[in-house]
Parts: sequence; structure tokens; C-alpha cells
Amino acid sequence: MLKLLIAVDGSAYALRAIEAVARLAQQTIELQAVLLNMREGPAYYGELPPFDHESIEQAQRQQQEAVLHAALAHARSCGLQRVSAQAMQGMAAAEIVRASREHAVDQICMGTHGRGPFGTLFLGSVAQRVLHLAEVPVLLVK
Repeated sequence: MLKLLIAVDGSAYALRAIEAVARLAQQTIELQAVLLNMREGPAYYGELPPFDHESIEQAQRQQQEAVLHAALAHARSCGLQRVSAQAMQGMAAAEIVRASREHAVDQICMGTHGRGPFGTLFLGSVAQRVLHLAEVPVLLVK
């Protein structure tokens, strides 16, 4: 059985990554997919009362759940049968790679925004860092 981790962020690029894995699933005997959504902790500037911290984190968790729910529905509509979802918090690239180890996946699949060399020079790229850190093949879908 082939096991893949698909990083999802709610973007059209992530949906295309799900679709690419679904096409691959049609060509293999058995494929299992883990949808992973990462959220970084909230960035606080200045002091906030404790109730504001909790409300911000709760809103982020709800958004994360919505992204995963939509990605899971899309994966199933594309024909992926063995699919699960996981929410994590932390630095995206490092946590994606850590999750790939924990789930013992054969490959990581993720959408890339395709900003080009100058975009990544100034903005950085989660996909680029995952490529550097991953111990398994990484499929980037544009």
C-alpha cells in the first residue's frame, strides 16, 4: 500500500494536490492519504487580555477545522477512499516533515504557489523547506 501525506491550506493549489493524488490512486492497487493542515500560533503584538488570546486561538482552530473538512470532502469527491485528516500547530515545513515520519508515509504531496525564484527569495517557501528537510520524495503540484 502506498501512503501519502497531502499538505492542505485551503488554497486552490492544495485542492490540485488532492486531485493529483486521486489520479495516482486510480493507477495503484491501494493508496492511503493523510490530509494535514498546519497552523502557526497567533502572533501577538503588545499585550492582550487573556480572553483575547483564547478567542484568537479558538478562531484559528475553527478555521483549521473548516479547511480540513473542505479538503476531506474534496478528496472523497475525487475518489479517495482511504483518507484521514489531521490538524497540527507549529512551523509548517518542520511539522509537515515530522508528520511524514510519524505516519511513515512514502511521499509528501503539496501544492505550490509557483511564485518563482524572486518570490521565494524574499518571501521564503514552505515547499522549498520541505524539499530540503524531507526524507521521502516530495511531489509539488502547481
